[in-house]
Amino acid sequence: MTLVKLCSAYLRLRFGTAVLNVTLVALGVLIVAVVLLVGSQLRERIERQIRGIDLVVGAKGSPLQLILSVVFQIDVPSGNVNVDDVAFLRTHPLVASAVPVALGDSAFGFRLLGSEPSFLNERGISIGEGRVWEEPMEAVLGAEVARTMGLRVGSQFLGSHGLTGGIAHGDHPYTVVGIARPTGTVVDRLILTSLESVWRVHTPRGSLATPPEGDGRSREITALLVRYRTPLAAIQLPRLVNAKPMLIGAAPAFEAARLLSLVGFGLDALRVFGWVLLVTAAGSVLVALTNALSDRRADLALMRVLGATRGLLIRLLLLEAVVLAGAGSIVGLSLAHLSLELFGRFVPEAQAAGLSGLALAQGELWLVPGTLLLAVFAAATPAVRAYRADLVGTLVRG
Repeated sequence: MTLVKLCSAYLRLRFGTAVLNVTLVALGVLIVAVVLLVGSQLRERIERQIRGIDLVVGAKGSPLQLILSVVFQIDVPSGNVNVDDVAFLRTHPLVASAVPVALGDSAFGFRLLGSEPSFLNERGISIGEGRVWEEPMEAVLGAEVARTMGLRVGSQFLGSHGLTGGIAHGDHPYTVVGIARPTGTVVDRLILTSLESVWRVHTPRGSLATPPEGDGRSREITALLVRYRTPLAAIQLPRLVNAKPMLIGAAPAFEAARLLSLVGFGLDALRVFGWVLLVTAAGSVLVALTNALSDRRADLALMRVLGATRGLLIRLLLLEAVVLAGAGSIVGLSLAHLSLELFGRFVPEAQAAGLSGLALAQGELWLVPGTLLLAVFAAATPAVRAYRADLVGTLVRG
């Protein structure tokens, strides 16, 4: 009988114990793998989202809230600023570009963002179908918006007041004139239109279609996305902006690092818990193999009499441990990717974060050899005991 057949026969004989050990290993691998996947995808998503934005200028308030609401679209802005209050930045010699954005409405659960066509160039967005807006009340849909809602070029829809849906603006329908190509960023879940569209929708009924230059109440934006011309701007511009009584400048890179540190603490705790589970699983394998060795003393001694070497017995015990750990690793990794993929498809918050089970995390593949190594260490003690077992004494005791 071959080594593999001996191993499979033993595992079938102790099927319940084997399933328990595999389950413990799988749970540990599942937790560690999910933490690695979520952490790597969030970090990559955040870095991709803030690329090309050096400073976000908005109304006084929390800088983190400003970044979350304007850049990541997962919070509510603290307020608006008048376009005249930030006009100086658009002509500042240290500024390469300054793109205004206006939030406040939504449609179908997706946020409407008013801006200028330059927003598309700055964010690396290309049109896959149709064209960029040219007139008020024309809109470009993000790729996920178009796919989810089934809208095409020429479709019309109504926006609703508020970022989570509210009273529909029935007198101001939008017309879809373009659909953006997928970007892998939050832009895929946005509806893009002109600033004039946002102002028109919020202009009191019966007034001019687009607010006049002097209408300070209506000509407001949520923020200005600034890209520096030189490194010197990183020193001067934030101080210049924060000196203004109504403005605050938030650096996305700095706030993203803060956000990752906050999230990272929880992820680190989960990762430690996962490794504790893996060590516990290794201990369970050790106990199972030790108990099995005690129960199989006579069988192993009989195998020695029939010609089996001590090395064969050691390999048998190590193979049993590796099979248990390997099966647990495969099950744990499969469950991690499957659960994250389902989570990313059906949970709105996970969809917004772009979580997917189809990606691989850096260091994830090291989980399998790491788990197998733990199993080998766990099997070392019973293997040494099997090697040192007294053949004659064991047979006499039966």
